[in-house]
Amino acid sequence: MIVFDNVCFSYKKGEQSLSNINLKVDDGEVVLVCGPSGCGKSTLVRCVNGLIPHFYEGELKGQITVNDIDVSKSTLRQLSKKVGTVFQNPRSQFFNVDTTSELAFGCENFGMPPEDIEESINHVVNKHDMSALMDRSIFKLSGGEKQKIACASIAVEPIDVIILDEPSANLDYKGICELQKMIEAWKDEGKTILIAEHRISYLFPYITRALLMEKGSVKKEFTSEEIRSLSKEELHDLGLRADDAKDPTKELDKSKTVTINKQTGISCEDSDKTGADEGYFVLKNMKYSYRGEKTVFDIPEIKIPKGEIIAIVGENGAGKSTFLRCLCGMERRCRAKLNKDGKELNNRKRRQNIYMVMQDVNHQLFTNSVIEEVMISQDKEDKDEALRILDSLDLKEFADRHPLSLSGGQKQRVAVASAIASGRDIILFDEPTSGLDYYHMLQVSEILKKLKEKGRTVIIVTHDSELIEKACTKSFILQK
Repeated sequence: MIVFDNVCFSYKKGEQSLSNINLKVDDGEVVLVCGPSGCGKSTLVRCVNGLIPHFYEGELKGQITVNDIDVSKSTLRQLSKKVGTVFQNPRSQFFNVDTTSELAFGCENFGMPPEDIEESINHVVNKHDMSALMDRSIFKLSGGEKQKIACASIAVEPIDVIILDEPSANLDYKGICELQKMIEAWKDEGKTILIAEHRISYLFPYITRALLMEKGSVKKEFTSEEIRSLSKEELHDLGLRADDAKDPTKELDKSKTVTINKQTGISCEDSDKTGADEGYFVLKNMKYSYRGEKTVFDIPEIKIPKGEIIAIVGENGAGKSTFLRCLCGMERRCRAKLNKDGKELNNRKRRQNIYMVMQDVNHQLFTNSVIEEVMISQDKEDKDEALRILDSLDLKEFADRHPLSLSGGQKQRVAVASAIASGRDIILFDEPTSGLDYYHMLQVSEILKKLKEKGRTVIIVTHDSELIEKACTKSFILQK
């Protein structure tokens, strides 16, 4: 059982907090915690796994207990024997360089016998069809594959409580289906599960109730039947994502879609859709392989339409993020040329002409304040323009905050603001709406459309069907 008794929490620098939380979660419950970006979802679950107050400094009032353990008086080691967590950014919780060792790590810390560890790993791998992910380098996994390994690493441990923080953020449709099976298995085993999430419809078959948070408080509580009965419009009014989990490749307008084969380029049936060179950037001779492994890309030519918002879709592990890194010149071992307005751009020139917002935006937040983060992208610093950009993304009030002190969704929007401020003709986004609520997803889609109106070319790797429907004008399907 999890109990919050009049809990308040303020971060050390007065950042986002919790206010008067009174909550009881019974054993075996599956509770959804939802609400707008920055409402306190992640802060709430940090109180359960002990990161608050043992890692994140601040002022904690009230009492939190997990299976009769007082969180503030225990240690993280003691709590880890009861509570397992999958973070919004799974990369932050890995301790090993290969997947099999990562699954064994927690069990080894518990002092389990080697034969029991092996049996537990084999059980989880076979039950969830994960054999293809075993004995792989963590560094060569896609974001969605890392998320699966993070889920599996707590599934093998003998724990009672499971915390999931935005678990579907980087998953494709198939990955969400696999996550559903894992949640169902945990529920059948009697685990207590707390899930902080924006994309909520895929959870409806499993949750026992839902908590809607706003500004650090629980605004409303729904039974599972009540939240399932809400219409899309009602969910949107609450700031919640309402679309059912679906495969975006099946929903695309075929007249605006082409398929990319990683070894041949545009597929034969789509070749008539690419048009003449005028009005296109032409990517030529893209060759890339991981060191000592088979070729990932060997593409003779792809024509990228100018001034469009292009979605790149495909399964987790298809190479979508790698494609973006090769396109913008970040992968130094990639050989490719981009013909842009009659000029051939090599890797270095592409890095100068293309701006990319990464999937893990923590890699590109460098300064001590949000306003500085935006201005560092400008050719010539213009604070007034930077503030206007922040205002358009509901970030102006955070201008003087350290970027790393923000919530995941807020960091995502800071990275988008920096991209806008760069003024580049070609802007790449890798999952720009992961961790964003419905309102801010719409906000980002409107900004993308404004970039298009200014003649910029926007290329987005995404699994977000709502974003594709609202903003994207063309689509590339990257075959696995």
